[in-house]
Amino acid sequence: MVGKSPAEPRPVVLLEPFVHQVGGHMSMLQYDEHTVCKPLVSQEQSFYEALPLAMRRFTPQYKGIISVHLKKDSLGNLNLIASPGVQTEPLLDAVREPAVTLWHKWATGSGVAWSHTQLTKTLKDSCPGKMLLRTDLQYCTDSLLEDTNGKQPERNRYNPWGLHCHRQHLNRMSSKYNENKLHQFLLLENVVSKYNYPCILDLKMGTRQHGDDASEEKKARHIKKCEQSTSASLGVRVCGMQVYQAETGHFLCKDKYYGRKLTPEGFRQTLRQFLCNGNRLRTDLLEPIVLQLKALLSVIRKQSSYRFYSSSLLIIYDGLESKEIAAPLDHHLQGHFPTANCPAKVDVRMIDFAHTTFKGSKCNHTTYDGPDHGYIFGLENLIKILQNISEGK
Repeated sequence: MVGKSPAEPRPVVLLEPFVHQVGGHMSMLQYDEHTVCKPLVSQEQSFYEALPLAMRRFTPQYKGIISVHLKKDSLGNLNLIASPGVQTEPLLDAVREPAVTLWHKWATGSGVAWSHTQLTKTLKDSCPGKMLLRTDLQYCTDSLLEDTNGKQPERNRYNPWGLHCHRQHLNRMSSKYNENKLHQFLLLENVVSKYNYPCILDLKMGTRQHGDDASEEKKARHIKKCEQSTSASLGVRVCGMQVYQAETGHFLCKDKYYGRKLTPEGFRQTLRQFLCNGNRLRTDLLEPIVLQLKALLSVIRKQSSYRFYSSSLLIIYDGLESKEIAAPLDHHLQGHFPTANCPAKVDVRMIDFAHTTFKGSKCNHTTYDGPDHGYIFGLENLIKILQNISEGK
């Protein structure tokens, strides 16, 4: 670290579950306010390292790799600890105190790791108002819903998906490895960090979801999921969602199981619901979202040999409407979209590239010609549906 002697130990970071994870099965963890991390998959690392320049504005910034290990506290609870000094790229040399240190101090000070109730209370204390969620998810536990007095408020629920993934991940790691085992994690930009109340739609893109390395059993399973969902008919399906409801001050949440059951008409209605704050349809969001999707479509059409199997597309906007947050688009989009026509702050980002393949990849199994037509089909339908909503259809 800057200003520290070589002998002085670097601070460790206690990784916390990323509370805005709305989809996927792999645990996303928060490193600091602007950085998340996830278990490293070499195929995904290969994608980020060879990322075409034109695609960079539509993906999270790749920040390197960090080593993580399991650690038990005095009560035997498991934590995931990241060591900034062990990473392979000099991302965090000037980091002073990560945002999660508040949570770290609380956890270590009380001698316990996270439990549902304690984590909920802590996140509420450190991020007032941001995380209040209303959810239809079935795996909420009573402890997750308790407030600081042990009572169960009617709607003050947190989105449990990130906790669900984190719990499964900890269980897998603890059963397979000892505490000294170092695990490599990818460090990526937290693409929702600039939003006060991030409304997030996670869409699984394309007509095919299985990677080239999938077993026959897994391949059959994924094909069936696609056939029985909008992946086959539209090239896109809902994988997760959270939408801020202005009246209640909570988020409405949907998960991947909800998304799999949707018909094409149900998908259209869910898209409308994603753009509705409980009082009205946010029509101001439609033009900037469509413009970004069209720009992404143009880029994908030019990417020969790429196949984005099982990857997702995030559409993000701020659920809090105010003059303060209706700022121009981010610097990486300026020049591409006229800010006069796009006052709403929205973002479109591709994520999850563990099964992405392309010519020249170190993990390449099959070389394909031309662009990913399944992904293009999904983008075209998405744009068409949003344009229809815009036209009042």
